[in-house]
Amino acid sequence: MEVIHPKGWAKSVGYSNAIKADDGAMLFLAGQIGWDENQVFHSEDLVPQFEQALKNILALVREAGGGPEHICRITAFCIDRDEYLRVRRDLGKIWKELMGSHFPAMSMIFVADLLDHPAKIELEATAMVPK
Repeated sequence: MEVIHPKGWAKSVGYSNAIKADDGAMLFLAGQIGWDENQVFHSEDLVPQFEQALKNILALVREAGGGPEHICRITAFCIDRDEYLRVRRDLGKIWKELMGSHFPAMSMIFVADLLDHPAKIELEATAMVPK
């Protein structure tokens, strides 16, 4: 994969504006929330839910034969902008631990609610895994 960044654009912080994936199989992941493999929440807090949702994304990508570096895009849906801004550094630490320095194309969207309570964040992703 190649990060696309036009000359003269300011550096993206914590995401890429575009990723070019040349070869592999497309993997489309449904939104993952902060529950475990048995659909049980262990916390109502954003930070542990984000960590679990990202671990769920990575488990699916690994099951398909890929790794964090094969994730091209993540869209995050969060119900609490103020809490997100307050814990952003903690989320960054979790990101670095699980994703390293790989930053796919990303969007953060704040929504009124999510289907499964007490979910606070949902991560949806696309990956290009090796054939």
